[in-house]
Amino acid sequence: MVSKLRLRRINERMKEELATMLLYEVADPRLQGVTVTDVSVDRELAYADIFVSAVEGSVRKDEILAGLEHARGFLRSQLAARVEIRQMPRLRFHWDPTPERAERIEQLLKQIAQEREQKGAAEENNAPSAAEEGESDEA
Repeated sequence: MVSKLRLRRINERMKEELATMLLYEVADPRLQGVTVTDVSVDRELAYADIFVSAVEGSVRKDEILAGLEHARGFLRSQLAARVEIRQMPRLRFHWDPTPERAERIEQLLKQIAQEREQKGAAEENNAPSAAEEGESDEA
């Protein structure tokens, strides 16, 4: 078993190295524009779950995951040389929909803000002015 602090360091180191490799060393065109969003190694160091995303979103999900599966051996051997662990965990790749969800949430929040602005402007136009209220009180 590895301590939580050591495990966190391993996760971060693997994430950095994978990101660098995908950016500069992997020539597979299917893997261009891929971002490593998270790495989670289990406490026994048997498996490393690697979460990835891309700017294009889930449109290229299958293509990207197939490219990563194809490059798995190369990536694992390179990680073994760069990250100091007795045994390199097996790599498992997963699609991370979080960036797409975050973008959708931002769009919804903007839409709500615009609707509130429009509603507030409409209420201001329909509300009687102070001068009109004073005239109706006198009558």
